[in-house]
Amino acid sequence: MTRAPRNDAGFTLIELILVIVITAALAVFAMPKVVDTTLWRLRSFGDDLQGRHQAMLRLALQQRRPIVETITGSGVNWAYGSGAAIAALPCPATESPCIAEGGSRTVTFNSGNSGATATSTGATMTVTVASGSFSQAYRIETDTGLIYPTP
Repeated sequence: MTRAPRNDAGFTLIELILVIVITAALAVFAMPKVVDTTLWRLRSFGDDLQGRHQAMLRLALQQRRPIVETITGSGVNWAYGSGAAIAALPCPATESPCIAEGGSRTVTFNSGNSGATATSTGATMTVTVASGSFSQAYRIETDTGLIYPTP
């Protein structure tokens, strides 16, 4: 009597062990990056800073009145030239201070109703969002007021 050839389906023990080893290696090296939310909070803060900065620049030009942006280590505040507050963007609670440069600096949009932007430094201003191992610098152009992330 002749036996028909067997077609075994499934994985070998070696294949299963390799999958477990690869999964464990990914868990050891990739999970800390995924679970560490500091990076995500600070990146979100930087994105929010860029968006609100551009919105306040447009608002100053639309309303034809100056808006002052005050940058401190604990966040950013916007107010009309008269001092009336518009908005605030505090640092994430667990990463305060989140702006590396010390002291208080200002950016005035629509300075003197000329449409230009003036910085308290008189030149292009750098704002660095940083905490722990994360650091992202943004450049605020004098005259135009545009904000760019620097590489």
